[in-house]
Amino acid sequence: MAGLITMDDLTNEQILSILDDAERLLPVARGEIYLPLLQGRILGNLFFEPSTRTRMSFETAMKRLGGDVVNLGDVKTSSVVKGETLFDTIQMVDGYTDIIAMRHPRQGAAQYAQDSARVPILNGGDGAGHHPTQTMLDLFTIKQAHGRLDGLKVVLAGDLRYGRTVHSLSHALVRFGCELIFASPNLLRMPEEIVSDLRSHGADVTETEDLYGSMADADVIYMTRIQKERFADEDEYARCAGAYKLHARDLSEVKQDMIVMHPLPRVDEIDPSVDTTRHARYFEQAFNGVVARMALLCSLLGVSVPAKIEGGAL
Repeated sequence: MAGLITMDDLTNEQILSILDDAERLLPVARGEIYLPLLQGRILGNLFFEPSTRTRMSFETAMKRLGGDVVNLGDVKTSSVVKGETLFDTIQMVDGYTDIIAMRHPRQGAAQYAQDSARVPILNGGDGAGHHPTQTMLDLFTIKQAHGRLDGLKVVLAGDLRYGRTVHSLSHALVRFGCELIFASPNLLRMPEEIVSDLRSHGADVTETEDLYGSMADADVIYMTRIQKERFADEDEYARCAGAYKLHARDLSEVKQDMIVMHPLPRVDEIDPSVDTTRHARYFEQAFNGVVARMALLCSLLGVSVPAKIEGGAL
């Protein structure tokens, strides 16, 4: 596999195989077993946009597998401020590393980088475009909770217009026959071209502004933050901010095994009262970024994960 730019780069069979690898790698991700499958390999972390979970989980994943990491660091202290082009930056880091994880504010930048590089590129988010490694950890979290991906009812709520996590996830869920409900303010509806594409592939998609009326028979509620940084118009942001606020009291009629997810960071769209309910999965979801990215790093570097992983504690 050359790289992972969108979920279209993976077949359903590859997705399930990588999720199986991730399951077996859980004790390694927790630090219970040391398994240096990627010893001698170097990951280049190129984050041109702020990140906590994605950047740190990539770094943790590589180090748990015995590899090493070089970081671009603060863009303000890099040669980018001197006018270095993305092409030149990629050419340079390509020579230093075996694989690159990249986040960039411009949609399409990850594909451009892959076209410029010899090593695999893992898209860690390109503007309002795609975030496939987030989708893989989301799918892993859902599969852990429900034992399957197929035939689930999933509510995606909040910023569906600019939210790259929900763009990638919705395409992946449809491939496994999930029913999707898009709950958002009118200004932040899922882009029409994405909805049309999903429906052209036979998706059961409902669009609504009523989040709370859509939760009763949902298997997953995937909340997202209203992203102030994506708005060019402050007034438009002010009209959408605080559109949905999920409290524990809102979950009294939901299914027992329904899970609440969030790509984080949250602002005020999930009240802390939800944290102690059986439904909260967002912190576990964040940890799953390590194990999912471990499996992806192995896959893209052509390293097989053993069918049975055994070993002593560190």
